[in-house]
Amino acid sequence: MRKTLSYRPINLNRWVIWSAFAALLIVAPLIFNQGRSLSLLCQIGTLMIFGLSFNMLLGQGGMLSFGHAVYSGLGAFFAIHAMNRIGSGALIFPVTLIPLVGGLAGLFFGCLFGYVTTKKSGTTFSMITLGMVELVFACSLMFPGFFGGEGGITTNRVIGPAVMGISYGPQIQVYYLIAFWLFVSTIGMYAWSHTPLGRMANAVRDNPERAEFIGYDAQWVRYLTLIVSAFFAGISGALSAINFEIVSAENVSAIRSGVVLLFTFIGGIGFFFGPMIGAVVGVFFSIMLSDYTKAWQLYLGSFFIAMVMFAPGGIAGVLMLNLRVIKYGQVGRLWRAWLSVAAFTVMVALGAVLAIEMLYRMTLGAADGAQTTLFGFQTAAAAATGWLLAALLIAFGGYGFRRAKSAFAPAWDVVNAEIDDRLRSTPP
Repeated sequence: MRKTLSYRPINLNRWVIWSAFAALLIVAPLIFNQGRSLSLLCQIGTLMIFGLSFNMLLGQGGMLSFGHAVYSGLGAFFAIHAMNRIGSGALIFPVTLIPLVGGLAGLFFGCLFGYVTTKKSGTTFSMITLGMVELVFACSLMFPGFFGGEGGITTNRVIGPAVMGISYGPQIQVYYLIAFWLFVSTIGMYAWSHTPLGRMANAVRDNPERAEFIGYDAQWVRYLTLIVSAFFAGISGALSAINFEIVSAENVSAIRSGVVLLFTFIGGIGFFFGPMIGAVVGVFFSIMLSDYTKAWQLYLGSFFIAMVMFAPGGIAGVLMLNLRVIKYGQVGRLWRAWLSVAAFTVMVALGAVLAIEMLYRMTLGAADGAQTTLFGFQTAAAAATGWLLAALLIAFGGYGFRRAKSAFAPAWDVVNAEIDDRLRSTPP
């Protein structure tokens, strides 16, 4: 028998990207080294895992779930109970591996609930998952022995003597634990997307009838995808339990499921890294922006609507489309129109923010006085000057945006059509 040698070149780009991701995780706390910054980084990390696991269902499997918090929340409850048993001496287990407890709990409930929810697809699947999350949320209040009632379950992550100086008391140690599991989980989910099951999940998403015609059971593909997704969701829930040292009914609520849906869609469900961008944006709106304004939920909702209307591919879609234009050297034909659209968009946003903040000051913040500070300037909420300025910014910016968009859209279509022609004419 004749032996042949084969050579498979190293995918250098992939090695560079993953190495840069690892380096970013290591360097991030050195740049953002304040206590609050570390807390924000920890929340972003857990939310990234949660969003990536959710996108395994929505972006890769075409399953719109309103109950994904069930798996992360139950994983968090099992993880926090395991930590309490370790603290009491009833269980010997390293805290570093506690996320596996949450992952296995998520996997178990994925097997249990997923068999029922994946029997149907489309809108029916979404409604079943919504009913499932409401059922689990109701159980969390009915069985306080396990769920802790309205107060939840608390723990202490500093358990036993420190190992090699690691006790998980300092926030920086918790960050690197989350960063480690984020890196491992991201590799695992990315690798899964390139497995036969991951490819079949894409096929079932696009055309379930054709997938069944070639011999695959679409329901089992959806079921197995949900199980894997639930495992990683459980890991994110366990990391959240370690970070906050408390788990409550909110962790298994429909609100939490809606939040991950919102952030994942903003980031971009059509790209693997989209939920990671969505996690950063979500933490910015829900935590950072909430420190400065009471209207942060209104801004988040408005931003979501704008993304749905003008960029349904999410932030990741916008980035990739513009990177393609840059790659093929077509920026010179678009940059003036692009800057015009961006400038008028900022103008409309400034006018809207000014009007919203004055309105909030006149209603919800009336007890704090009529004066409000915005962009470093003080203005009276009831004064005509501020409202006139807001109206002018919105009117002029809106008119300019429509004019700039009418000039930008044809140029954008022509450039992308030429790029598509070049791609089709290029031999593989």
